[in-house]
Amino acid sequence: MEQEKCTDVVIIGGGLGGTAAALAAAKAGQRVLLTEETDWLGGQLTSQAVPPDEHRWIEQSGCTASYREFRSRVRDYYRRNYPLTESARCNPILNPGNGWVSRLTHEPKVALAVLHEMLAPYVNTGRIEVLYHTVPVHVDTAGDRVTGVTVQEGRTGGLIKLRGAYYLDATECSDLLPLAGVEHVSGAESRRETGEPHALEEADPLDMQSITHVAAVDYVHDGNFTISRPREYDYWRQYVPSFSSYPILSWYASDANDTSKLKEFTMFPNEQGVVSLWDYRRIVDPELWSEPLNDGEVTLLNWALNDYYAGPLIGVSPEERQQHLDSARQLTLSLVYWLQTEAPRLDGGRGYPGVRLRGDVLGTDDGLAKAPYIRESRRIRGLYTVTEQDVSKELRGAKGAKRYKDSVGVGSYHLDLHPTTVSQRTFYIPNHPYEIPLGSLIPVRMKNLLPACKNISMTQIANGCYRLHPTEWNIGEASGTLAAYAIANQVEPTAVRETDEHLQSYQAQLIRQGVQLHWTDAELEGEC
Repeated sequence: MEQEKCTDVVIIGGGLGGTAAALAAAKAGQRVLLTEETDWLGGQLTSQAVPPDEHRWIEQSGCTASYREFRSRVRDYYRRNYPLTESARCNPILNPGNGWVSRLTHEPKVALAVLHEMLAPYVNTGRIEVLYHTVPVHVDTAGDRVTGVTVQEGRTGGLIKLRGAYYLDATECSDLLPLAGVEHVSGAESRRETGEPHALEEADPLDMQSITHVAAVDYVHDGNFTISRPREYDYWRQYVPSFSSYPILSWYASDANDTSKLKEFTMFPNEQGVVSLWDYRRIVDPELWSEPLNDGEVTLLNWALNDYYAGPLIGVSPEERQQHLDSARQLTLSLVYWLQTEAPRLDGGRGYPGVRLRGDVLGTDDGLAKAPYIRESRRIRGLYTVTEQDVSKELRGAKGAKRYKDSVGVGSYHLDLHPTTVSQRTFYIPNHPYEIPLGSLIPVRMKNLLPACKNISMTQIANGCYRLHPTEWNIGEASGTLAAYAIANQVEPTAVRETDEHLQSYQAQLIRQGVQLHWTDAELEGEC
């Protein structure tokens, strides 16, 4: 028998955007039901094990106050709970892992603990209810409105009908859109449609950015933790991407400064000047501790070597989707095995058998993340679509960064497109700092469903920068606040955007809670 739960705001997907949306809606006084497919909230930061990718101003500007609070709480968590050296404890910009991908590389479990702290007042008082191990299976609609979402609990198979005034899609692949019949796009648009110089000549909905199934490892000198030979190892050992003359399991990958060229990498920091990947996404650095807690450093394998672009997760049969998910895991396990047995060392030897999978770091038995890192989802067709022309530094030219009257936040990141599943395009386009237009959060037709992660109205190329951590959080916060504003004022999102009184009132609410709507002239002058 199907259960039924009623609330104000239903948020499907407990990733970074969904968590931020739930927090915002609850702070605004609304009751929230939040679902999550795994047993960890936080998406990119936790279950997918991806340290925050951020812009260079992040310590002072360019994100919401709640996202900055999250970052501060992470550092405080280490100061309160870890035996840090005096210099580390007193460092205002403590980087717990000393990784160079981010100013805040940290353990996923710490991010999870901090998110639970931030949600605690609302979860403990019942304003937010979280349903874990839960996925959407059906959506009821009446005309242009969603009237209910049926979710299934993975462990029992039980069905629950969720009803609310507003429904937010924060799933990693934006699964509500097809279930609700919402107009959307997936994969690559055509140049004819978007006018983007880097778009394909012909649209291909199956040409999507690669996914990565991240693993956590440490290294024990003179240890031997070699895993069993993965069943797809021979395939991946010989697989050569179309843009390379080397197998994917090699120390050669696309150069971010010029993706038409290859760059050499290696395992560990060295005196030869070859870029090391070990400290790239390092999340544990015992050098910061005043007493030993661990055998050594811990790093995350989220490299070009385990980007999976052999097929998409969207637009294929459930069987083919599962095959790609399994193969993405096999690629990462093959990378681990290659590192342990065959990876060329700068001293002329081969293999690092002391590489050890660390499932305890990720809350798993096998050392792989609970869920794959999915860079691209379905995207709504909205009142405004963000394109390459809105963000690219070259295309904007002397006009500089684009400003929007209806901005609901800001962000900055290169248009970073990882190899795609059909054309295997990859590029890294310099950007101007950008704003998030409210029009990109409002579907062209559906009235009470909103996107809350990397599923706003934008092209595949624009997604290359709007998909990163601070922007996904900002999108979720803006959507949660919008749903709360619409309920409190009995107005629909389209009217919020189209009516100056409501737009200014909604934006004022965002400003009061610490959302930066525009980059300042001084900030924009500094980036030129």
